[in-house]
Amino acid sequence: MDSLELIRGLARPSPAKIVLLVIDGLGGLPHPRTGKTELETANTPNLDKLAAAGICGMIDPISPGITPGSTPGHLALFGYDPLKFNIGRGVVEAMGIDFDLKPGDIAARGNFCTVDEDGLITDRRAGRISTEKCAELCQLVNEMVIDGVKLSILPVREHRFVIVFQGKGLAPDVSDSDPQQVGVAPKAVSALNPKADLMAVVANKFVEQARTILAKHHPANMLLLRGFSQRSHLPTMEEVYKLKPAAIAAYPMYRGLAKLVGMQVLNTGMTIAEEMTTLKENFSAYDFFFLHIKRTDSAGEDGDFERKVKLIEEADKSIPVLTGLKPEVIVVTGDHSTPATLKGHSWHPLPIVLCSEWCRRDRVGEFSESACISGGLGRFPATQIMPLAMAHALKLAKFSA
Repeated sequence: MDSLELIRGLARPSPAKIVLLVIDGLGGLPHPRTGKTELETANTPNLDKLAAAGICGMIDPISPGITPGSTPGHLALFGYDPLKFNIGRGVVEAMGIDFDLKPGDIAARGNFCTVDEDGLITDRRAGRISTEKCAELCQLVNEMVIDGVKLSILPVREHRFVIVFQGKGLAPDVSDSDPQQVGVAPKAVSALNPKADLMAVVANKFVEQARTILAKHHPANMLLLRGFSQRSHLPTMEEVYKLKPAAIAAYPMYRGLAKLVGMQVLNTGMTIAEEMTTLKENFSAYDFFFLHIKRTDSAGEDGDFERKVKLIEEADKSIPVLTGLKPEVIVVTGDHSTPATLKGHSWHPLPIVLCSEWCRRDRVGEFSESACISGGLGRFPATQIMPLAMAHALKLAKFSA
C-alpha cells in the first residue's frame, strides 16, 4: 500500500480549514558579506511569531542532494511522490493557460533566450521580456506544420511559452534542447527510444526554423525547449484527502499544476495583497487552500539577493491577513531552494512551520534555515506534509484496531 492509498483510507471530511502557503524558492545560502541567507536577512516578525507558536523543521522536496524542478517540488508538497508521478513541465504550462490538451498531444515548455554571434546562450530568459513581447514573438513562429505535425505556440508569461505538437506517431520521450546553463549552445533534441524519432525530428526542424525567424529580435533571438510530456491521470486531492481544495496562484504553471490534482483555481491578481484578498473572499467556500507566492523564486534566479529579501518581507507583512482568518492549520514553506548566490534551484532543504491547536511546540523562535534545522519536526520528505496537516486538522481516522 502506498502513502496515498493509506491516506485515502483514513481521510474524513470536516469543516476544519488548512492553508498551505508556498513561498517559491524560499531557501537560500549565506551572503558572503554577512553570513546570512535571504530569509535570515529579512525582517519577518510575523513569520517568526508563527515559528514560535508552532512546530518547525526542514524538508527535502525529492531526497537529500537532489535539486528539484518546480513541478516535482509542488507535487511533493501536495503529497504525491514526484518519483512516481513524474509530470512534464509542458503539460502543466499548457493546462495553466487553459489549452485543451487532447490524447496524443505533446506539450513542451519554452523559453525565449539570448544567444551571441557564436550561438552560445548568454541569457536563458532573454532579459525577462514582457508578456506582450512574448506574445508578439509567438505569433512569428506559431501554427507551423512540419512533417504532418501541427505546432501551436502560445505565450505564458514574460519569456515563457508553451508549444503543443499535434499529429500521428508522436511520443514524448525526447531530450530537452535547454542545457539550463549559459555559455553553451542549445542542445539538439534527441529521441530516448525509437518511438520518439518523429518527435525529435519535428522538434529540431522547428528550432532551426525559429532560429532564422528570431535572429533579428535580440534579446529574444533564440528559444529553448524542455519538459516534453503528455497529460496523465492523477488521483485528485478530493479523492485522496476528502478535501474541497482551492488554489490561489498568479502564475499559469502553478494554476495548471493545481488543476492537475483537482483543485478549483480561483481568479486572483498578481500581487501578494491581491492573493490574500482572494483568500479572504473565498475562505468560507473551501477547506484547503494552496496559496502561492512566485516572485521570490524569480529574484533568486536573477541572483538578486536584496530583491529576494524585500519580497520575503512583503510576504511577511501579509501574514496577519492569513492568521486573522483563523484556519485550523497553517503551513508555511517553499517548493525548493533558490539561493541568489547560485542563481538557480538547489538541493538544499527548506524551512517549514506548522501551526495548529494540536501541535507540540518546540523551542524555535524565528523562521529561518538556521533556526528551523533544530525544530521538533526534524528533517523529513516533503511528501509527509499533507498527512501532518491532515492530522493536525483532525481529518485522519485511526489506523487499524
